[in-house]
Amino acid sequence: MRCPYCSNEESKVIDSRPTDEGERIRRRRECLNCQKRFTTYEIIESLPVIVIKKDKSREVFNREKLISGMLRACEKRPVSINEIENAVDDIEAMLQNSLDREVTSTRIGELVMEKLKTLDEVAYVRFASVYRQFKDISTFMEELNKLLTDK
Repeated sequence: MRCPYCSNEESKVIDSRPTDEGERIRRRRECLNCQKRFTTYEIIESLPVIVIKKDKSREVFNREKLISGMLRACEKRPVSINEIENAVDDIEAMLQNSLDREVTSTRIGELVMEKLKTLDEVAYVRFASVYRQFKDISTFMEELNKLLTDK
């Protein structure tokens, strides 16, 4: 780290502590050349995940849209907002940890359905009916039968 006073590149860390709920690390440093002290901040560089939509357009991943969709599916169901936020955190972590910087909306929809299936089956069926765009009652019944046979 270059010293802001003498431009020497050698310094030692005197103190480190997390700030902003662990999002950044504050480091107190001392220049090995001029012995002056200075502070640096270290942050995690997060690369945005790009969502490829069905019409091939692209947009930045938006967790609020995901929460909104899951809230609609879980409306009047015994699923807490905390459970929904935890599910979205898990999905977002999976997307961030994958090596792909671009992901299809289809993949995100499948991840949401996996989470909803474990949270609430009615919410899962609601989401699946909109997501999979069931054309008639028979395709809807097929999905329900799959749900029953998976138990």
